[in-house]
Amino acid sequence: MKQTKKFSLCVISLVFGASMLYAQTFSKEIAAFKTIDSIQSPAKDAILFVGSSSFTYWWNVSTYFPKHKIVNRGFGGSTILDQIKYEKEIIFKYNPIQIVIYCGENDLAASDTVSAEILCNRFKKLFTDIREKFPKIPVVYISMKPSPLRWKMKDKMMNANHQIKNFLSKKKNTKFVDVWDAMLDKDGLPIAEIFGEDKLHMNAKGYAIWQKLIEPCLLSKQ
Repeated sequence: MKQTKKFSLCVISLVFGASMLYAQTFSKEIAAFKTIDSIQSPAKDAILFVGSSSFTYWWNVSTYFPKHKIVNRGFGGSTILDQIKYEKEIIFKYNPIQIVIYCGENDLAASDTVSAEILCNRFKKLFTDIREKFPKIPVVYISMKPSPLRWKMKDKMMNANHQIKNFLSKKKNTKFVDVWDAMLDKDGLPIAEIFGEDKLHMNAKGYAIWQKLIEPCLLSKQ
């Protein structure tokens, strides 16, 4: 619990302006992770969560999955390109039994020129890098969510989710967790009450939906 509190205090530094995304270096966030690890080394048999702010805000993720050891290394505002850039610091330095990824929204929000195909190719690069380092470790990708703030990007997000799902369907030891439909109301719109005031990040109700969908995909130590 102490580690979780330190994580939330040190790491939550969020910049969401689309024009700023690629200008960020995230040096402070990466340094914070190093500090946390120096204080208490993460368990080697943990599940590693990596990605953007939907994980950063999930600072109490371990309480949602009490049967599992979770290491959360999500950092807000990051893109898949950032996951690749810092993969040595946030992925390769650990020895997880499983890797769970949530990222992609910020890639699309950063520029209108980023298509679903470009996003999928970025994910393929990240996945390939992970496979080269960890050939047998299972990888889970959580689909991009339908947030009200980014509803205008829904077609791109749905297309990218579909492409990534198809890609992973041909890869061993992978799972695609589709959270999209579960977060829509009867009219096919994002459920307003599961999001915070910014209409982008989820509240506890939103994370409860994720918990039910992700839990069956998580591994226990063999």
